[in-house]
Amino acid sequence: MGQLEDMNVFIHVVDAGGISRAADQMNLAKSAVSRRLVDLETRLGVRLLNRTTRTSSLTEAGQHYYNRAIKIVDDVAELNALTQDSNIALEGTINLAAPLSFGLYHLSTAIDCFIKLHPELTINIDFSDRQVDLVEEGMDLAFRIAALKDSNLMARKISPIKQILCASPDYLKKQGTPETPNDLKLHQLLHYNLSASSSWKLTDQQGEQHFINVSAHMAANNGDFLKDMAVAGHGIIMTPTFISWKAIAMGELVPILSDYNPPQLNAYAVYPQTRYLSQRTRVLIDFLVERFGDNPYWDHDIQATQINS
Repeated sequence: MGQLEDMNVFIHVVDAGGISRAADQMNLAKSAVSRRLVDLETRLGVRLLNRTTRTSSLTEAGQHYYNRAIKIVDDVAELNALTQDSNIALEGTINLAAPLSFGLYHLSTAIDCFIKLHPELTINIDFSDRQVDLVEEGMDLAFRIAALKDSNLMARKISPIKQILCASPDYLKKQGTPETPNDLKLHQLLHYNLSASSSWKLTDQQGEQHFINVSAHMAANNGDFLKDMAVAGHGIIMTPTFISWKAIAMGELVPILSDYNPPQLNAYAVYPQTRYLSQRTRVLIDFLVERFGDNPYWDHDIQATQINS
C-alpha cells in the first residue's frame, strides 16, 4: 500500500472509533490495520492516535492530519469518478440504512429495479426504525423520514411524506366519527412511540394549530403493527400514507378530520458531510428521487380513491 491507501485506513479507524470496527468494515485483519497505522506514523514521524486495548483517540497532530486527509482522499475519489467513462458499469457495495416499514413496502421493488439496471452492484441494507450512526456503522447512505435537524449530515429530499388520521369503518360505527380535534379526547388512540412528541398536532384551514395530548390506548414502535390494529378496530391512528394507502383503497380504513392537517414530513437520503459521495451512491439517490418524486404513487392512489368514492 502507498500513502494514499494508508490515509484511507487511518480515516476509517477514526470514523469507526477504533481499529477492530474499522477492520470489520474494510474486511481486513485487525493486525493489517494496526500495521498500516504504524507505517503511516513512522513515515510522518509523529503519533496520530493514542491507542488503548479498547479505544483510540486523536492526538492534536492526528486531528490536523485527519482534517486534511479527508479532503485529499475525497478529492482523489471525485477526480477518478469525473475521469471515468460514464458508460462504465457501476460496481462495488452500497451500505444503506432504511426504516423498516418504508423499506419493506416501497424500497424492495425500487431496489429490485435498480439492481436490474446495475447488476454488478451489491446492496447491503439495514432495515430498522432506529437512527443509525452512519459513520460509526460504516453506512454510505441512510433513508430517513423526518424533519431533519442534524447539521452533521448532508441531505437530499426524496419525496414528501404525508400523514393522515384514520380508523376502521367498524370502529367509527361503534364509537362515532370525530368532528373536531377536541373530540379525539373521547376516543381510543393508537400512537407511534418513536415519535419525538407525545401529542398530535393538527392545523386547520385557517392555519390555527390544535394539540392533542395522546393518552394512547395502544402504542408501538412499528407503523405496520399500528395500522393492523386500526384495521382491526382498536382505535384511531395518525399514520404516514405510505403505510395506510392500501388499507384506505380497500376500505379497511377511513380518513377522518380531513379539514385538519397533521405535520408533513419528508423522506431524505442522508450521508456524512465530510465524506465524498461515490458515483454508485449518487446514481441510487437520483433513481429514488425519480421513482418517488413530489407526488408519490401511494398518495396518487389515495387521491384517486377519494375522487371515486
